[in-house]
Amino acid sequence: MLQADEYQMLYQGLQQQKLHLINSPKEYLHCHYFPNSYNKIEAYTPRSIYFEVKGRVDFQDIVEKLKIFEGKPVIVKDYVKSEKHYWEQACFIPSSVRLTDVERVTSQFLTLRGQYLNQGLVYREFVELEPLTTHSKSGMLLTKEFRLFYLNGKLLTYAQYWNEGDYKGEQPDLYKFNQVATQIENNFFTMDIAKQKNGNWLIMELGDGQVSGLPEQMNLEEFYMKIKE
Repeated sequence: MLQADEYQMLYQGLQQQKLHLINSPKEYLHCHYFPNSYNKIEAYTPRSIYFEVKGRVDFQDIVEKLKIFEGKPVIVKDYVKSEKHYWEQACFIPSSVRLTDVERVTSQFLTLRGQYLNQGLVYREFVELEPLTTHSKSGMLLTKEFRLFYLNGKLLTYAQYWNEGDYKGEQPDLYKFNQVATQIENNFFTMDIAKQKNGNWLIMELGDGQVSGLPEQMNLEEFYMKIKE
């Protein structure tokens, strides 16, 4: 997953060789950095706030910003990644108004991300998702999620996000997500969706398709044939 300046260098270097990546640097960052596309998916994703991090973090100021969540639990991530496999230590914040909770989890998150912190912090309202199983290595609760691939605004293919647990033949209705996809300013991207406990489906996040992992359940030959077609 390339940083903005790395992608810019790669894009320009390949152009000099008359090779053109499918997404420009601006299009890449539209999906790679969560804030850049939040307004496109806001109606279908948990409420979120974000801000850049430069130098020392003021946790009192963060708690003030988090008042929008009215004390509800939130999760923390950077503009690209979370530390979800360290769920209780560096991802899930039980109370968005309790300074000790916010500081403890955010500090651990920043420590784990270290030099790989992407741009800033994102806080998202925690919503209960339909459980699937627990991760065999980290013990993290896995939920029903799918990864959708879009090419030129149209659904290319999709697959179960996790390779553990029984999805019981779950097939989400993708109509509203396909409509949202036409508004995304990126030619090749992923959309991760998840099922809430109440049965509704929501968008978890977008990602640039060039740096998004292929789910293990995905038929690779079929995937590339669909791109070719």
